[in-house]
Amino acid sequence: MMQAMMNHLVVVIVLGLLIAPVVMFGAAGKVKHSTGPTAENALAADQELARAIRDNDTTGIVRMLDKDWAVISTIGGVGEGPSLFPNGVRSGFLTRKTFSISEPRVRLCGNTAVVTTKVETSGTLQSKPFDVQERQTDVWCWKDGGWKCILTHETKIPE
Repeated sequence: MMQAMMNHLVVVIVLGLLIAPVVMFGAAGKVKHSTGPTAENALAADQELARAIRDNDTTGIVRMLDKDWAVISTIGGVGEGPSLFPNGVRSGFLTRKTFSISEPRVRLCGNTAVVTTKVETSGTLQSKPFDVQERQTDVWCWKDGGWKCILTHETKIPE
């Protein structure tokens, strides 16, 4: 009986040691939101969207885009709706190999953030390879305790 109680106690202690750090510090890798909009959490949201695009993570892309999101492409076309990119990825129309951002410039205006970055991206579009550099500006709106991208504007950097 005493041995069974000791075994039970050891199991409880081990489980406590495994679970406590998760409860105390939360899951690693999540974008942490403060109680309101900041330049730092706006940049973190932009980086999370970039990660989702790079990884062809359709669920992650949709999560970061507002229902009224629009994109202005490098050639001046306009696309609308948060499912635009994910549908292209799912169908094989668009596949990213790389998508990295650098040189961030963040401006906060109340509940709106404007994040401009240099983007280096490659992949296939309509089965044709591409490898481009662009300046990209994402406009973010703080809603329900988090950032939602409402507009993306892309400008190709000449080679």
